[in-house]
Amino acid sequence: MKEIKIIIFEHIGSSAAVSTDDGELLFERVIKALENDVRVILDFNNIELITSTFLNAAIGQLYSKYDSPFLRNHLKVNNLSNEDLNLLKKVVDRAKDYFKDKERMEKNISKVLDDE
Repeated sequence: MKEIKIIIFEHIGSSAAVSTDDGELLFERVIKALENDVRVILDFNNIELITSTFLNAAIGQLYSKYDSPFLRNHLKVNNLSNEDLNLLKKVVDRAKDYFKDKERMEKNISKVLDDE
């Protein structure tokens, strides 16, 4: 299987991976590779700040198109601190739950927002 390495620092031009827009651009790049059966390595070297907003846009929404076994085989992350790995795990777990039953999740979200 072919493989590409995306150096996040170079991709976003910053040591802070925080914006949804940067996450969306990364998502589009990753999707193009996955559609061609290419393994993607995301290298977070020199990234000092990561937010769930960025990770949701870049990685979380991959679960809308691919299942966990496919992503485990085709997506790798390097150079994340333990704290950032925990954040990524939370993002992935939420994405799996959301995309597993999107309609139910959206109803629950709407109900919570309507109750406020």
